Amino acid sequence: MAVTAIDETPLRGESGAVLVERLARSKAAAVTDAGGLPVLAADTTVVCDGRLLEKPASAEQAREMLRRLSGRSHEVVTGVCVARAGLFHSGVEVTGVSFAPLTAAEIDWYVATGEPMDKAGAYHIGGRGALFVTEISGSPSNVEGLPVHLVRSLLRKSGFEIA
Repeated sequence: MAVTAIDETPLRGESGAVLVERLARSKAAAVTDAGGLPVLAADTTVVCDGRLLEKPASAEQAREMLRRLSGRSHEVVTGVCVARAGLFHSGVEVTGVSFAPLTAAEIDWYVATGEPMDKAGAYHIGGRGALFVTEISGSPSNVEGLPVHLVRSLLRKSGFEIA
């Protein structure tokens, strides 16, 4: 796995879908294609009422994000790019997620676990954050971390078959 030094700052007026696809393509372009194998790059954000909720920079920012998501629906938006032999295939997956109402004590407890600090939207459905999710509409794997059906489709478009 290669880590790229791409500036992930959203451009003025950029939607979540445009942002994550642009970043996935930029990340893929920054990694050298070795031996004809595809390069897979992705980026995820959470969008609530048109506001992008990236990874929180502080515990207070994580609390603010969780208060915003409490008792509401939002979207998990992931851009994926597969690059192979100089060709780029990309797409975006959008999944709706609903949260239960959260108390201040629940938010404080969750932030104290540290889990929200490296997750877009300040939660991880594959961990303790699952306690707050009441409904998912769309790709469950997208909310987990990577929309596998989209990845499979993009790999096929690049000429790389998997099972």
